[in-house]
Amino acid sequence: MKLTIVIPCRNENPFIRECIDAIYACDLPSGVEISVFIVDGLSDDGTLDTIKELQQEYENLHLVVNEKQLTPYAFNLGIYAGGKVDFIQIVGARHILSSNYLAKSIEIITRDPSIWCVGGAIKNEFLNETSQSIAKAMSTTFGMGLGNFRTLDKSGFTDTVTSPMYPYSVFEKIGFFDEELIRNQDDDFNYRVAKHGGKIFFEASIHLKYYVRGNYKGLWRQFYQYGYWKVFVNKKHSAVTTYRQLIPPAFVIFAVGSIPLLFVNQLFLILGLSIWLLYILMALFFGLKVTKTNITLFPKVLITFPLLHFSYGLGYLNGILQFVVLKKKPSDSAKQLSR
Repeated sequence: MKLTIVIPCRNENPFIRECIDAIYACDLPSGVEISVFIVDGLSDDGTLDTIKELQQEYENLHLVVNEKQLTPYAFNLGIYAGGKVDFIQIVGARHILSSNYLAKSIEIITRDPSIWCVGGAIKNEFLNETSQSIAKAMSTTFGMGLGNFRTLDKSGFTDTVTSPMYPYSVFEKIGFFDEELIRNQDDDFNYRVAKHGGKIFFEASIHLKYYVRGNYKGLWRQFYQYGYWKVFVNKKHSAVTTYRQLIPPAFVIFAVGSIPLLFVNQLFLILGLSIWLLYILMALFFGLKVTKTNITLFPKVLITFPLLHFSYGLGYLNGILQFVVLKKKPSDSAKQLSR
């Protein structure tokens, strides 16, 4: 059996060595051969020099140039380069796989043909205090919503996972990643998996270490793009792919619309203040829950919650305006890298 591992990468010099070392340290079932394709988007931070060093250390480690620098192109270039194999594994350059990740994923897919995608848990590694606060906020159902893969702790079926493994036959059945989607291309692909009858499985016994970015400006833009591109995915499929995506834009509408309504009559005042109070109490509860061992992070976690919700919600509402109301295509600015 053959396994292709695809790593989209741009300016990840501090992390790419650990990523590759972990892949080649993974346990593999007898008879499984791996080929690793780092698809680099014209890095200029020393990443390419490190990749060349790694190629001297490891067999079947290949470099593919991604001239367009964007993620869906990287995914497809790596898959094309590997040719027809048995399994495809996607790994972020900041993702450090556990030693059982590959073997367990292959076992699950081989055991149950109805499972077309497997991924594991995320164990966050922090670059600074802001990074740690962001990770803690994103580990809660209040921050990310019920059913989000970042908040799962038990094995079971879900709608998407990170660092997924697919049998190659999936790509023959439903096609490759949509290169028109600069963001949310994984959501789109996994929606197509489910639409064609495949199942997506979260396996709690495997995990990856992820180096969380620690910059609020970048986080805002990242989640704004997630919301914006989610609408484009929905329009492509003429369906809302997950219902939790509707909560942030609904909250933004309430947050803006409730201000004048508070002055209309006492009923609106009581209702509006009650919802705001509930939001604040939930933020306090979940913030304290995840910072009880390091309370100094509490203020930054509280900041992160509304940042996540408002950035995604505003991006989603702009997506509705641009794609549904005005019938436009994604703007050039929305295609720029946010990280």
